[in-house]
Amino acid sequence: MPMMISIIGLVGIFQVYITPDMISKLFGYSVLSDILTGTFVGAIANGHGSLSFIIAKGLKAQGVSIYALSTFTLAWVSLGFVQLPAEASMFGVRFTVIRNILAILSTILITYLTIITINMGHL
Repeated sequence: MPMMISIIGLVGIFQVYITPDMISKLFGYSVLSDILTGTFVGAIANGHGSLSFIIAKGLKAQGVSIYALSTFTLAWVSLGFVQLPAEASMFGVRFTVIRNILAILSTILITYLTIITINMGHL
């Protein structure tokens, strides 16, 4: 129970004190940088999926790339670095590490596939 309360508290703190404006300043350096930053920021600031779309809309309005938005929203719902200790204690360290590595790789792969799909629609 203490682990769950601390996770909920940390996620709440991130969602209140880390604004879309703060996040948008992390992006815009290169495609690779946007993908890695989107993955990392989404994994740290994870939360409910519907919130990620609202934040992504605000980031898009500030000119953040589609690469960053895609990885951010995917990492937001599939990763959760704040929750790693609880996940490891419940499912084991090996499972947690493998699941998170696969989630990171899947996030990057799905981002590229999303961009390819979006670009095909513009042909």
